[in-house]
Amino acid sequence: MAVIDEDDDESLMAETAAGNRTAFDRLTRRHLRRSLALAHRVVGNASDAEEVVQDAFLQIWTHADRWRGDGTRFSTWLYRIVVNRAIDYRRRKSFQSLDDAVEMADPAVGADGLLAERQLSAAVDAAIAALPERQRAALSLCYYQEMSCAEASEVLHVSVSAMESLLVRARRMVRTRLNSLIRQKDGDEK
Repeated sequence: MAVIDEDDDESLMAETAAGNRTAFDRLTRRHLRRSLALAHRVVGNASDAEEVVQDAFLQIWTHADRWRGDGTRFSTWLYRIVVNRAIDYRRRKSFQSLDDAVEMADPAVGADGLLAERQLSAAVDAAIAALPERQRAALSLCYYQEMSCAEASEVLHVSVSAMESLLVRARRMVRTRLNSLIRQKDGDEK
């Protein structure tokens, strides 16, 4: 690689295309201030301008081999890239002022929701507590302890089919009790 002194932009770009990092650094330092000013005028603020210019110089480094030096000045090519990147950036970035922003609803469950959840939980617990002992045990083993039917049948010393039967009867009784509560509540609201 050639020794870099105060070469013109086109020579520095040719060296950059050959992978010379020092040449690229010199080009960057030489054109950074003007590139930032140009990007700032297009995008409207300094932080976005920095992002645009970083992207532009990254593109120049990664695509340095596309530089032809066919009479077009390097600065013209660079500023074209900066302007295109700035315009793309503005199109991508959808800025909305805080005054125009839509207020988002709080996704947290409110007091009414918490109360309803607690009431439902208490109703489920009461329905399960009212089950016969073996059905309550079957339901607890399979749903709360997350055992398979086969594992729960071993614990209760019953066959798998007997365990399935216990579960069916337990679910049916819980559903019946909860449905009557739901119907009762719907009747109270009318």
